[in-house]
Amino acid sequence: MMRLRSRFAVFCARLACTVIRKTGRGSGSAFPGYVARRIDPEILSVMSGMVRRKVIAVTGTNGKTTTNNILYHALKAEGYQVLYNKMGANLLDGVITAFVMAGGKSGNPDVDYACIEVDEMASAGIFPKLKPDCVVVTNVFRDQLDRTGEVDIICGRIRKAIREVPDAVLVLNGDDICSRMLCMGCLNTVVTYGIGEKMGEDIPVGTAEMIFCPVCGHRLAYDFFQYGQLGVYRCPACGLERPHPDVSAAEIAWKDGACFFTLAGMRMKSGTRAPYNVYNTLSAYAALQGAGISRGKFGEMIAGFDYGNRRENTFTINEARVQLFLAKNPVGFQQKIFLLMKDPEPKDVVIQINDARLDGEDVSWLWDVDYHYLAGANTATVTAGGVRCYDMELCLKYDGIACTSTGDIRHTVEELTVRGSKNLYIITNYSGLYRTNRMLGELQSAGKEGAMP
Repeated sequence: MMRLRSRFAVFCARLACTVIRKTGRGSGSAFPGYVARRIDPEILSVMSGMVRRKVIAVTGTNGKTTTNNILYHALKAEGYQVLYNKMGANLLDGVITAFVMAGGKSGNPDVDYACIEVDEMASAGIFPKLKPDCVVVTNVFRDQLDRTGEVDIICGRIRKAIREVPDAVLVLNGDDICSRMLCMGCLNTVVTYGIGEKMGEDIPVGTAEMIFCPVCGHRLAYDFFQYGQLGVYRCPACGLERPHPDVSAAEIAWKDGACFFTLAGMRMKSGTRAPYNVYNTLSAYAALQGAGISRGKFGEMIAGFDYGNRRENTFTINEARVQLFLAKNPVGFQQKIFLLMKDPEPKDVVIQINDARLDGEDVSWLWDVDYHYLAGANTATVTAGGVRCYDMELCLKYDGIACTSTGDIRHTVEELTVRGSKNLYIITNYSGLYRTNRMLGELQSAGKEGAMP
């Protein structure tokens, strides 16, 4: 049974969440955890220790939310009780909130497994308390420069976190040289995953985060790139090379806007055109394998899995298709542009860039994206919006992309869905994501109501 102090912390946290939601002051994704932690500083250690089977932590730059959601649904498909930080709040208070909201009247979390997304820069402070049985690292790219700095700083923070949990199984993306280096000198059992074939000759690579060997400094040689620095690499000087993956995908094919691939002898379909979601699927499967968890229903589950996670949504407004994407760093943004290239139809594009604390106040990373690919994406119009719309417009014009700016995204969307190509893409960073999601939902609902007899 949970000690009295911890039970009181859970009670107060849940009460705080109820008040927040009923008064409309937010989603209650993090503040309840703060309340619980102030009452009982050991609350996370107490509650994670009450998970009946295992705790899985997912960290890295891109793909954490999707990978964590795949794990959650895979475990649910096997019949387990699972908790996860559904709203993506992945700092310490958000992680604690996920646990306290899973506690019943007694405060005890009635779960078999916990799947917890953890911010890479916060991992060193969370892992010692969370004590995960399995740690998944999706990849390492540059992200919010004012908060995370360069890639070597991110790697150093994750490496420090891993040293705190030497008994955890470490699941790494072997195709990512940055992630690969995290296991050097560690005491953990390591499971790697990767893709041994080029996923598509028509997919441009983008900018790599590391081109020199981290051991000897010699330039790395690649058989091929997938995107960024991900691919099959080796160092001609010291012999460092991509590990042979314990879990791999093969026979990758793209058809009708979906990806088909073979994993562990099963033919799978991911309902997405995005190459990065093949990696997200692989990372989740590798985590289950590394943790010794049944995967019998994985293929059936993934066939119906929604990869959007409210970050890749599609709406119908004024009979136009509107697709919303999140882009928060150079590699992610580049991949969204490549997705646009896969759609041969004429399209309008709106790019919304803000510089709130949630986004990262330093938006200089915008200059690391190759926007010239938009010229080959059959774009009818490109519009920049958000607080940093003029920075975005300047980046585009330097790459020869004609662009206009808007101070009213809603009006722009309404105009483009009526008079545009009827095929609208909206790319936004974090602070604009949920607001834009809500706005598009309202416009879609208004259209449906107006069409009723």
